[in-house]
Amino acid sequence: MIVVTGATGNVGRALVHRLLAAGRPVRALTRDPQRAALPDGAEVVRLRSDDPAALFGGATAVFLYAHPETADLLTAARAHGVRQVVLLSSAIIEEGADETHPIHVMHATVERQIRDSGLDWTFLRPGGFATNALQWAPQIRAGDTVRGVFAGALSAPIHEDDIAAVAERALLDGGHEGAAHRLTGPVATTNAEQVAAIGAAVGRELTFVEADPREAGTELYPHVPPQMLERLLRTFEESVGVPPEITDTVEKLTGTPARPFARWARDHTADFGGAA
Repeated sequence: MIVVTGATGNVGRALVHRLLAAGRPVRALTRDPQRAALPDGAEVVRLRSDDPAALFGGATAVFLYAHPETADLLTAARAHGVRQVVLLSSAIIEEGADETHPIHVMHATVERQIRDSGLDWTFLRPGGFATNALQWAPQIRAGDTVRGVFAGALSAPIHEDDIAAVAERALLDGGHEGAAHRLTGPVATTNAEQVAAIGAAVGRELTFVEADPREAGTELYPHVPPQMLERLLRTFEESVGVPPEITDTVEKLTGTPARPFARWARDHTADFGGAA
């Protein structure tokens, strides 16, 4: 049995589908099983810290997101026989990184807890997610203009299913113990180019209109805590015109090249108001 936390998230959901297709039993943890809409083959369980046996009983491996409750989950998992953990971490963990950055602090803390747990571990450190472009979906469904910050910010966005494909291999194959896999998409693309690719996917010409981050930051990122927003915007600004890291890890570990952003856009046309 493999336990998948965050099973209704973009990566977790894709991983559940992959593990079931591989014939592996999956226990999908979610805070709202009634709304999970996961495949019938998955054992869907409410994430409750007061019943660890229901979460981890009979399981041998777990896929984790970085989360404030990770330490308690690790203790419960080990107590119930789990021996392997694959963590969805972040590419922000690297030599020379700003260790005071809130995102770094969160992921570095969880990585340390896992190293100290005594479990076999594998860390997945993806860069920018292609799914971050879903922030533009309401504007694209409403019209042909996307207002955002830093049109020239460069990244190599990775398809969520490519991350799930690497997680699948780390969970099912040997040889990944103690590895930290850095994952990216195959091509650098600007924010403006991503919007254009979404337009091509939905059959409309879209225009990216750059906004002043000092004025639009709170409006465009309402769910980002204020103490983190300034650092996040600074990170975006620092990526303008700067080529991002690009790895071939997805292809090396899965045998299939990472999918470009244009493919991700075509896979998500329905999210932007296009035909599925």
